[in-house]
Amino acid sequence: MTDQKSILVVDDEQDIVDLVKYNLQREGYRILTARNGKEALDQSQKHPSLILLDVMMPEINGLEVLKTLKSNPSTRGIPVVFLTAKGSEVDEIIGLELGADDYIAKPISIPKLIARIKNVLRKSEIRPDQKIAGEEITIGVIRINPLQHAVIVNRQEIFFPKKEFEILSYLATYQDQVITRERLLNTIWGENVYVIDRTIDVHIRKIREKLGEFADYIETIKGVGYRMRAPA
Repeated sequence: MTDQKSILVVDDEQDIVDLVKYNLQREGYRILTARNGKEALDQSQKHPSLILLDVMMPEINGLEVLKTLKSNPSTRGIPVVFLTAKGSEVDEIIGLELGADDYIAKPISIPKLIARIKNVLRKSEIRPDQKIAGEEITIGVIRINPLQHAVIVNRQEIFFPKKEFEILSYLATYQDQVITRERLLNTIWGENVYVIDRTIDVHIRKIREKLGEFADYIETIKGVGYRMRAPA
C-alpha cells in the first residue's frame, strides 16, 4: 500500500504477537509491538493508525490502557480493537462503553482479524458525521460540533466517548426521524461487524445519563429503535 499504515499490537503472549505481526506485515502494515500496558502507552505516542489491544495483561490491563488513551487528547482519536477471552461479554461491553471500536475473541481467526482491522481503519477515515461537513448541529439546548468532538448541553460542555459521540451525532443529524437499531449498528460499527443489539442499548443509556434532565431528547421507539427530537 502506498500510504502505509501502522498498527500497534499489544499482548503479553509472544506467540500471539508474532502470529499477528507476521500476518499483518504480509498485508502491508507497519507493525509496532508492546508486551504490557505501560509499553502500550509509551508506543501510543508514536500515533499508530490503529491499536490492537489485549484485555488481560499484567500491571496495567487493556481496559485501563483504553481509559488512559481516551482521556489524552493526543491519543483519543486512535482506533482501538480489543482482543478478549472467548465469551467474555462483560469485557466486550465495558470496552465498547469506554470507546473501543471493535473486539476480536480469542483464539484469533486471522482472516476475521484482517477484515475487522480494514473495516475499522476505513471507518476512521470516513466518519458517520462527515456528511455534515463540520457544521454544528443544534437541537433544542444541545449543540454538537463534529470537528471539535464537542457537545454543549444547556451551555455546559460534556465529554462523550467516541462511540457515544457518533451515535448522538447520527441521531441528531436525522432528528425527528426514527432510526432502527440495525441502521445504527451498520453505520457506527459497519455491516460486517457482529455487535449485539444490547450494545446499542447500553450506549444509549450512557448517553442519556450524560444528558441528565434532557435525556428525553432521545425517544425509544419500542421494538424498532430511537428518535431524537427536542420536546415541545
